[in-house]
Amino acid sequence: MPTPAFEDLVDTFSFLDDWEDRYRHIIELGRAMPPLDEAFKVPALKVQGCASQVWLRPTPNGDTYDFQGESDAQIVRGLIAVLHSLYSGVPVAGVAAIDAPAELARLGLTEHLSSQRSNGLRAMVQRIRETAAG
Repeated sequence: MPTPAFEDLVDTFSFLDDWEDRYRHIIELGRAMPPLDEAFKVPALKVQGCASQVWLRPTPNGDTYDFQGESDAQIVRGLIAVLHSLYSGVPVAGVAAIDAPAELARLGLTEHLSSQRSNGLRAMVQRIRETAAG
């Protein structure tokens, strides 16, 4: 089940008429994220399969899932913010139940990202699922 933050993002996207506006919004979401401390930009937290450099650091909060992330590419940093809105605050046991491809399709991402970016997005989702599974 998507979080309220993700539902708000879906609503926002419904008001943005074209992909360029959505693209800019994704970049702004990434800019608004707090930076990942340099100490966490280590190989163990780096996501393989992304064209850009991407780090995801799980930060569970009790029984709920959360993470921090960073990328050297603006659009990818924005995609991390989108994934954060999808997963942050979800019960750890519920992370695997989220159908990320279907939820992201509601934003129109699947049809507007390059195959390289789509592969990276899938790799980030896989990493989130793996870290939640423990």
